Amino acid sequence: MNITMKSLLAPLAVAVVLSTGAAQAGTLENLERERAILVQTLLSPTLTPQERADKIAVSKSRLVDLERMALRDESLTGLNRPVVRKAFDNYDLTFLVHASVEKKVGLMDLWLDQVGISTHSLMNARVGRR
Repeated sequence: MNITMKSLLAPLAVAVVLSTGAAQAGTLENLERERAILVQTLLSPTLTPQERADKIAVSKSRLVDLERMALRDESLTGLNRPVVRKAFDNYDLTFLVHASVEKKVGLMDLWLDQVGISTHSLMNARVGRR
């Protein structure tokens, strides 16, 4: 890389670093994003069982860390925002990995149960048009 290219890229790199620092997501937002990725992986019909298992393993380890961070986040204590209230009111959905371990059930089973889908309702479901 020549000196002119370096002199052009340096200000760009500084601008990128400064702009990314301004848009920080909180612990609950990061947790929600990773949980959405996990649910999408669980429900994806295009993944092979091995691909699904690999992606779930990665998401689980990330979620464990993010759930711990959210549970220990002092800045959330005493906040009365709807997002914070809803997150802690729906513990089993928000802290999916911790709740599945505590209840000794699989992630998918717990998630389906929390959103109100049972094995019986799945077995009775029919494919059709609305």
